[in-house]
Amino acid sequence: MELDVRSEHSGATCTISLTGEVDVYTSPKLKQELLDLVDGGCVDIVIDLDGLGFIDSSGLGVLVSSLRRVKEHGGTLRLVCTKESILKIFRITGLDKVFAIFSETGEAQGF
Repeated sequence: MELDVRSEHSGATCTISLTGEVDVYTSPKLKQELLDLVDGGCVDIVIDLDGLGFIDSSGLGVLVSSLRRVKEHGGTLRLVCTKESILKIFRITGLDKVFAIFSETGEAQGF
């Protein structure tokens, strides 16, 4: 399965919407998109995971490294997710304690 990455800028916030799967094959695409955003000056990032059907450890690694990079630039990275299958992965790995996870994009953007 492919990964579709769409980003939009709204003021100081960049929102990325993901559709498909983030795995060892597609995670480099997500990593590059996040690197480009941070290098372009966007350090307030919201990632909408509700279009994902699957995320593996390589995808989680991209999110963790991106969070670290954004924090180094004084920014934030927040996630939007209501899918129980994806939320379960974050709970099992303990990453639900690392990331701010919201149920709506507007809620995450207004944080």
